[in-house]
Formats: sequence, structure tokens, C-alpha cells
Amino acid sequence: MKKAYLLSAILLITLFLLAGGCMGVDDYQDSRSYDTASKTVYSEEAAYYPTQEAPAQEAAGEADYGGTGTDAVDRKTITTVEMSIEVDDAVSTIGTIAEAARDAGGYVSYSSVYDLNYGSDSRKEGYITVRVPESDYPEFLAMVEGLGELASKSVSGQDVTEEYIDISARLENLERQEKRLAEILNMSTTVEEVLSVEKELERVRGEIDSLTGRLEYLDNRIEFTTINIRVTEPRPIAHSWGLRDALSGSVQGFISMVNAMIVLAGYLLPILIVLAILGGLVIGIVRRVRR
Repeated sequence: MKKAYLLSAILLITLFLLAGGCMGVDDYQDSRSYDTASKTVYSEEAAYYPTQEAPAQEAAGEADYGGTGTDAVDRKTITTVEMSIEVDDAVSTIGTIAEAARDAGGYVSYSSVYDLNYGSDSRKEGYITVRVPESDYPEFLAMVEGLGELASKSVSGQDVTEEYIDISARLENLERQEKRLAEILNMSTTVEEVLSVEKELERVRGEIDSLTGRLEYLDNRIEFTTINIRVTEPRPIAHSWGLRDALSGSVQGFISMVNAMIVLAGYLLPILIVLAILGGLVIGIVRRVRR
């Protein structure tokens, strides 16, 4: 019996080993067939795409902005200039700058002139903001600098290329949508369909008007440089031979002395009051003792 059980166990183990070997062979064949199929598919794609130019372009970033390279994108920049000049006549200079801006194809968006009166310091100061074409603003700045002594100047640029491209793309999509809605409106047969399409068409047209206005604003800011100019006159030089300064110094000294005396009186007054009270008490006590 023991031999029979032993033989049965050996037989079962042998069968398990054989089954495992067969499964391993099948898995290996399946993997080989999968690899072969993958290679076949790859070869077909390679035949259809003989080169890898498109992926290379995407990796290099040349597919941005609708397939246009970033180097080829027309940059949209808003330029703003801040400057200050010192001149002999602020009113005349403001007028000259305004006339030069109009001659350059631009315009004046703001200007003001006012008096600065601080004692003997009587002079004028003015501000003017002009918009001149982007291509002409360097020559315009050179002309303004020649009108007086340049005190300060700064030029800043704001890149709005991304916003400009985004608005343009959205506007194109909305215009296509508007055209399609107009076609659907012509095909509508019921009042409910007509009202529904007209409502959606009104919404799309509103967005188109909003984006169109923003695009026009950006175009204007891009095409015209904003230049803010501060115009000042020099401080007057007064020759008083020192008498005015001496008189002013004496008046200030007198005022300072009076202020010091008032402050001193404020400190001494409480002490004097206390001393007066104590003196009165002492005098009263002495008189009583004498009586």
C-alpha cells in the first residue's frame, strides 16, 4: 500500500511539472507573437511617416500659436515713456510739445499748467501727456529733450502678445459660431426654436462686440506710444546782499526766545503757586504765635 501511495504521489508531481512547462512555452510564444505584432505595427507607421519632422518641430516649440514658431510671432508691446525737463518758459514749451505731437500724427490726451508760489519762489510747472505713433516716438523724444535740460527719463514696455493672440482666436471662434447660428435660425420652423436661437445669437454677438472693443483698445495702445512729460521752470535767484537773510534770522531768533520764555513760565508757574501757599501758611502760623 505504501508503495502504491508513493507511486501515485510521484505521478501527480510529474503531471504538475509537465503542465507548468507547457504553460511556460505558451506564454513565451504569446510574448514572441506580441513582439512581432508590435514590430509589424511600428514598421507600418514608419512606412506611413518616413521621417520624424513633425514630432521634432513640436519638441522644438514650433507648433505654438497655430503652428507658427515663436520667433515668427509679431510681438505686441505697449510702450510708455516718463520724462521731466527744465525749461525757461513752461507755457510756451507745453504748446510746442502739443504742436509737435500733432505734426507727428499723434494727439494730446492731457495737459495742465499752474503757478508755484512759495514766498519768493514764483514759477510755473506743467504736465502734458501725448500719444505719438510707435515708429516716430524716438525722434519725438529727441525733439523734446532739445527744448530744455533733461532731468529724468524712463521707458517701459508691456508685452501683450499672449492676450492679443488669445482674444483674436476667441473672436474667430465666436464669428464662426455666429455664422452657424444664423444658418440654424434660417432653418428654424417653430417660434420656440426661433426664440432659443435668437437668444443664443444675441449672447454671441455681445461677446463679439466686447472682444472687438478690447482688441481695438490694444491696437491703439500698441500703435501709439504714451509719453508723459513734466515741464518745470528753474528756481529764481535772489541777490539780497544778506540783509534779507539777517532780518529773517533775527525774527526767527526773537520768536524762538518768546517761545522759550513761555515754556519756562509754564514750568515755573506750579512751583510759584506751591511756594506762595507755603509762604502764606508760614506767615499765618508766625502771627498766631506772636499773639
